[in-house]
Amino acid sequence: MQANLYGDFIKGSKLDHLPDIIQQGIQLHRRIDDYIDHHPVVHELLVLLRPELPKVAGIAVDIYFDHLLAKNWKQFHAQKLSDYLKYVYSHFDLENPDYSPEFRSFLSAMIRYDWMSHYPTVDAIDKMCRGVSTKLSFENALVHGKTVFVMYEKQIEACFLEYMSAANEHFLPENFRIMS
Repeated sequence: MQANLYGDFIKGSKLDHLPDIIQQGIQLHRRIDDYIDHHPVVHELLVLLRPELPKVAGIAVDIYFDHLLAKNWKQFHAQKLSDYLKYVYSHFDLENPDYSPEFRSFLSAMIRYDWMSHYPTVDAIDKMCRGVSTKLSFENALVHGKTVFVMYEKQIEACFLEYMSAANEHFLPENFRIMS
């Protein structure tokens, strides 16, 4: 999993300096990003959200989908979210020299503050939107992400569930499908 997260910290296509397992994680991360970026139901959602969140609707959708995955975790995984997170955190390699210091610091903070356990709450959307907003190099409306989510929650959740069903079919072999 940590190799998949590393995809947000690595730019460019030259990955051959990294171990195969990290390359595979980054490539999977990029395939998932590409799939969501081109999915028709997500495009419809972006059209709905852009007036409220110009320039950042795509970022908001990523945050909303992370929230909805955590909120609906039982639909996608047999293990409790808290148990899954403990397992994942225990396997993070914070000393891996193949990871940038920035990424190791990110992983350390993720574990220390247990960010992911808060994702099922709507307040986590607010915190994530505000945090990401400050990292962007342009003025943006992402600070209003929670309000927009609440306003369009039914539409966003319907889109998420349709997307997850399609992603499940696209990425997982039949005997590993996660939705019923």
